[in-house]
Amino acid sequence: MSDTPLVSAVIVSYNRREDIVETLTMLSRQNYKNIEIIVVDNASADGSPVMIKELGLPNLRLIQMEENVGVKAYNSGFEAARGEFILILDDDSFPASDAIGKMVGKFNQYPTVGVVSFNVKDYSTFKNAPATTASSPDGQPFNDDYIMSFHGAGAGVRREVLEKAGGYPEEFFLYFNETDMALRVWNSGYRVESFPDIVCYHKSAQTNRTSQRGPFYYTRNIFWTIWKNYPGTLMWKATSLMLFYVFYYSLEQRTLVYIRALLDAVVNIGKITRAPIQKSIAKRFRMHFKTPFTMYS
Repeated sequence: MSDTPLVSAVIVSYNRREDIVETLTMLSRQNYKNIEIIVVDNASADGSPVMIKELGLPNLRLIQMEENVGVKAYNSGFEAARGEFILILDDDSFPASDAIGKMVGKFNQYPTVGVVSFNVKDYSTFKNAPATTASSPDGQPFNDDYIMSFHGAGAGVRREVLEKAGGYPEEFFLYFNETDMALRVWNSGYRVESFPDIVCYHKSAQTNRTSQRGPFYYTRNIFWTIWKNYPGTLMWKATSLMLFYVFYYSLEQRTLVYIRALLDAVVNIGKITRAPIQKSIAKRFRMHFKTPFTMYS
């Protein structure tokens, strides 16, 4: 195994021209040099592809979608990637200069880790950030009390994990795709681990984000995640809990967005394929059921 294996950075971009240019510029300044960059543009209408090409980065490939297909575009990037490890970024996030090298080190140190989740910090902290961050202690014990997902604005994945567990659920379009994938990663025998010393910066921009869109897609996709992955009794318990939240918060917040999301989940249930994971994994997994009900405004 090479000490500096190829890392493929996969980014999906949609109408964030200035953000994607900054992300690509910061990637070009990484201490780790064996990187290829794959940008999948989701049919942006703001001139993003032109600006990306004008950067002239020699290790960059641009894939242009004919329409906005949501998170499905990431899978196109994953398929095009040649690296042993794949770095997943948003178009408004970028890793600290030492992050990719640390990510590769964690993968080499922990062969059962399939996903390295970065410490995703708000962009506002970037200017005052140190040039490098302290490494976490070697041999840090894993947390066996519960298991978690990862943040899609900064995460590394082994290629073999994507081949075994699959990529993002294309039917989701937006949001909660990381959780669905994480369940399949754990079920495939790999771990998802977060390392606080591997830092990524995320702008958390409000561009292209509306008050209704987040609650709708999160609610619908939580139902689909449960129905796809949870075994028997746990599926029904989780569904009952989500139904309670949907009706309770619909009344409390005086909105129909959660009801619409539930109806969409039921009407389009044929888009998902049920493949229950191990019960022990579902029981230990920390699912954020209340997330969509904190987003409405």
